[in-house]
Amino acid sequence: MAANGEFSFRSSGVKGRNNLPKIHTDKKASDESDICHDDSATPVKAQTLDELHSLQKKKSAPTTPIQAALGEFAEEDRHKQQMQSISASLASLTRETGPKVVKGDPARAAETPRVAPASHHHFEPTLDISDSGLKFTHILYNLSPAELYEQAIKYEKGSFITSSGALATLSGAKTGRSPRDKRVVKDETTDDLWWGKGSPNIEMDEHTFLVNRERAVDYLCSLEKVYVNDQFLNWDPEHRIKVRIVSARAYHSLFMHNMCIRPTPEELESFGTPDFTIYNAGQFPCNRYTHYMTSSTSIDVNLARKEMVILGTQYAGEMKKGLFSLMHYLMPKRGVLSLHSGCNMGKDGDVALFFGLSGTGKTTLSTDHNRYLIGDDEHCWSDNGVSNIEGGCYAKCIDLSREKEPDIWNAIKFGAVLENVVFDEHTREVDYSDKSVTENTRAAYPIEFIPNAKIPCVGPHPKNVILLACDAFGVLPPVSKLNLAQTMYHFISGYTALVAGTEDGIKEPTATFSACFGAAFIMLHPTKYAAVLADKMQKHGATGWLVNTGWSGGSYGSGSRIKLAYTRKIIDAIHSGELLKANYVKTDVFGLEIPTEIEGVPAEILDPANTWGNKEAHKETLLKLAGLFKKNFEGFLNYKIGTDSKLTDEILAAGPNFRI
Repeated sequence: MAANGEFSFRSSGVKGRNNLPKIHTDKKASDESDICHDDSATPVKAQTLDELHSLQKKKSAPTTPIQAALGEFAEEDRHKQQMQSISASLASLTRETGPKVVKGDPARAAETPRVAPASHHHFEPTLDISDSGLKFTHILYNLSPAELYEQAIKYEKGSFITSSGALATLSGAKTGRSPRDKRVVKDETTDDLWWGKGSPNIEMDEHTFLVNRERAVDYLCSLEKVYVNDQFLNWDPEHRIKVRIVSARAYHSLFMHNMCIRPTPEELESFGTPDFTIYNAGQFPCNRYTHYMTSSTSIDVNLARKEMVILGTQYAGEMKKGLFSLMHYLMPKRGVLSLHSGCNMGKDGDVALFFGLSGTGKTTLSTDHNRYLIGDDEHCWSDNGVSNIEGGCYAKCIDLSREKEPDIWNAIKFGAVLENVVFDEHTREVDYSDKSVTENTRAAYPIEFIPNAKIPCVGPHPKNVILLACDAFGVLPPVSKLNLAQTMYHFISGYTALVAGTEDGIKEPTATFSACFGAAFIMLHPTKYAAVLADKMQKHGATGWLVNTGWSGGSYGSGSRIKLAYTRKIIDAIHSGELLKANYVKTDVFGLEIPTEIEGVPAEILDPANTWGNKEAHKETLLKLAGLFKKNFEGFLNYKIGTDSKLTDEILAAGPNFRI
């Protein structure tokens, strides 16, 4: 007999199988059990595999009751209220009530459905009964990234976990935005919008919007399940907007989970009715015979109804930029400036805004290891200071490398979404140089994935406003200090230059102007945003700068790109205040003030005229670019900026002077 009550083994003379001695077990007399247990671990408390699986996932801790005027709601009442709100969002315009909705995944073990009470809406109904009215629509509400991974991998073809842990997805036939298919309802609410030549706002009537809305809602309600995200825009609590996104794909739900601000459980309890709702039925096309439709894609915004409808495109960026356009409408009405810019803050609290079009270095220069990142793309400037509109970053991935962009590289991990990338089928390692699907490969991840992100994403009033231009003509200085009128002139112009290829291999720069460095997203006339920016810069003493990250010593093809190391030294000198103390000289034509020296930057490159070997070619190119600026600005000559004409006159005078 072994010690401690263990069984002992003895051999008897009786032979067992294969002529081996037969083993008998003896047990301690005090052991009353007749069953031999493996007591190395406690047995599970389950009789079936289903019971075992049910033990694997514990219920989330119940949330605290919300407060209301009539007292506290119990958890059950809160759930009904939440489902009723979602049912109202999904209500058809031709039925008295919203659809029957139930919370939870239909693929899980069946539970007794908790049906949302009938929710009425303000339209006079045409009563009918349809098949969709007899079914439940399962609501997958504010799922976690892990849950959305499971949904995407199980149900959405083209979804894979990459070697870094990110979720790789496909956006279908559309791999970018469709600006020509975006419409805004024109009514009495939108009389003050920017319409006509140069405007990104293409009109539609409300009837057509309602036709498309009905089509989207009917499609979503026909599905067995839809994803619902309730989230926020704007980290400034005073100007926060509640948004609801209803979508058919886990990919879209995870994308918006990352890009919008994620509410706490307590904030979610009191979320209530959203301020704006997106119906993303992008897998379903619009009817091309519907008035105003020019393709099977339609992105429609109705500001009066506070709704957006997406049909015929699965590109997730439509949701992000649609909400940005909304903020460009709502915030100026509150005296808040909405900005297409990057934003960072020094350790002493000095904030800088970075404006720039694609290829100017906005993301690269605003991401600085020595400064806190407030945001990389969308911001507001209110009386409280600056705030990020979003809760995440949407980074370009083409040719991404760990060496060039370590922060973005490291942010692409579990929870991040990778759009349209190509990866090894065995190792799942992403090849960021592969453009087989599209050149517009993207990563969406929460901003807290960036190590030096400032949470919450707010800061004091900006000290510096930096306008970035990649001048491929090679005639703008690497840096210029701007007065207020010049800042407004270049802000309204929104200049950069692209390099276009020709058949015989000769490449020449092409000027691109995008008002406010984001004309595709603004809702009001550019001069209205400029007026607010001028007021805030004057009030808070911000300095304007024009930084050229493009060419020096000649145009593209003859000159060379200004080294990133030099540009970083320039930006550092702006942040530190060193450039405010520098000596300046004024250039011809554009009248820009340029410093005579900057530590770490060769003095000869600070004045473009010194870097061109052919002075006549420099003069000719300079006048050519000035003419392009003048022609572009003709569209803004008849608009007053600010409360009087003084600033307007100063801005017009801040343009190029052709007498040299």
